[in-house]
Amino acid sequence: MENKKTQYIRFDWAMKRLLRNKANFGVLEGLLTTLLNERITINRLLESESNQEDEFDKYNRVDMLAENSKGELILIEVQNNNEYAYFQRMLFGTSKLVTEYINRGDSYSNIRKVYSVNIVYFSLGAGKDYVYHGKTVFKGIHNGDVLELTPFQKQTFKVDTVSQLYPEYYILKVNDFNNVAKSPLEEWIYYLNTGELPDGATAPGLDKVRERLKLDKMSKDELNAYYRHLDNIVILKDNIFTEREEGRAEGRAEGRAEGREEGREEGRAEGRAEGEKKKNMENAIKMKRLGLGTEIINKVTGLSPSEIDELQS
Repeated sequence: MENKKTQYIRFDWAMKRLLRNKANFGVLEGLLTTLLNERITINRLLESESNQEDEFDKYNRVDMLAENSKGELILIEVQNNNEYAYFQRMLFGTSKLVTEYINRGDSYSNIRKVYSVNIVYFSLGAGKDYVYHGKTVFKGIHNGDVLELTPFQKQTFKVDTVSQLYPEYYILKVNDFNNVAKSPLEEWIYYLNTGELPDGATAPGLDKVRERLKLDKMSKDELNAYYRHLDNIVILKDNIFTEREEGRAEGRAEGRAEGREEGREEGRAEGRAEGEKKKNMENAIKMKRLGLGTEIINKVTGLSPSEIDELQS
């Protein structure tokens, strides 16, 4: 690792307080260039929901809306707290941008491309990876072919695939990263996860982190506010852990109770089955005494021929 005395500012705090400065756009541009695998230049920041400053939201999440040099919209959101409907939240965010950034009466061809980049510090969904990419693809239900653009549409919209016209989603589950940075994207996720830079990090933008996001560049008041933010994050994580453990304990207790009830039900069911079989055996003995054949007794009682033969009449 780099010199352990060098401490860097958490990304969510930097988004809220530092990265809105045009001089620091290089940090965001580096992250987006690495993630989207194309050179991203931010022209300006637009209005987003990040103005919310209530006691919970100010440390729970932060978001930023940027416009790149191609006029595309990029919504970057950092979420610290677990939110079970976060997938729907992502959908709402992109849908809102699509409708907000087109003027009434404009052609649909003017709809902006939207990227939704989500950096989450909680367990979202069920999956083994730590970076997920979602996009819209239309596949034939009979032949399995992908619906493509015509040459005219490609030329008009300046894209190659239908999916490039639709919002795209990126989810970075930074807590699931194994802390071994072998690629530029992993170097970024290492920083997002730990607040440190891996040895020899060369990913675009991390040089700006190294230059501009050092703790020792903050004033005393800024440091106090930053440490309060970190305390709130710790409390938030403790609350999440406590809620999860309480939920597990309740689940185990409910499971034991359900198990006892299931055991009682199984015992009653077994008792009924044993009683019914005993009754059938008594009836079979009576039928054998009356001289009825094995085939008839089998049909009436359900006992097997071998069980019937073993009965003493």
